Amino acid sequence: MTFRQALEKGILLLESEDIADAKIDAWLLLSYVTQLSRADFFLKQNETIDEIALYKYKDLLLKRASHTPLQHITGEQDFMGLTFWVNEHVLVPRQDTETLVEEALKVIPSGSHILDLCTGSGCVIISLAVLGVGLSGIGVDISEEALTVARENGHRLAGAKVVFVQGNLWQPVSGRFNAIVSNPPYIRTADIENLETEVKDYEPRLALDGTEDGLYFYREITGHAPEYLNDGGWLLVEIGYDQGQDVKDLFILAGFKDVQVIKDLAGNDRVVKGHL
Repeated sequence: MTFRQALEKGILLLESEDIADAKIDAWLLLSYVTQLSRADFFLKQNETIDEIALYKYKDLLLKRASHTPLQHITGEQDFMGLTFWVNEHVLVPRQDTETLVEEALKVIPSGSHILDLCTGSGCVIISLAVLGVGLSGIGVDISEEALTVARENGHRLAGAKVVFVQGNLWQPVSGRFNAIVSNPPYIRTADIENLETEVKDYEPRLALDGTEDGLYFYREITGHAPEYLNDGGWLLVEIGYDQGQDVKDLFILAGFKDVQVIKDLAGNDRVVKGHL
């Protein structure tokens, strides 16, 4: 079987199981197994694929066909130009969340020390530390399994700029910061079962469930953030597409100024930010 035939069969298999991005995922799995770039593939597409590589490819295709997330199969996801290690213990970093990092980079002064609540894979605080000027920080998460992932990512990508500690929101936090960022659980409990299979069945429920109205963590974060922020310090959070006004109101109630709701590239409300 040639490389091209293997890819075509891979696409057909994933399409038959209603995988949304069948063509993209079939290619990414083939590239992952064979280490072929797009250019290499076009040069070698009519050559015979190695039997061992074909066996591995078929095995990974079957996993993806069962709706196992692509990133759980490859163990990695690109975010803000960096490659993060991921597994079933953390949310897969999404392009939507890049809006949070981009907005934070606009307003956080160079040399700042940052707190990241509900850090998960560490993608937000690590990206800020790597891409910002003189930025460092602390990532907090309740899940020790998630922190294992975050620490590995931090060690590989950010060195000593970021440390990770286990705790429930503010419980392990002391001192003050120039900025606090968070992508907390914000899905309403009743809505979780309506999410796509890759999310509801494979991503950690702890990182999804924002309780009955989806606003629990925003109340906790906005209610206490002023105690941990320096004068003029910024708070930035990711939100669900329909939570902009509710979270903005919580910011204002907590005394934040110049509060804005920022849209993502798809035009959905995605980030709320404000400062003391």
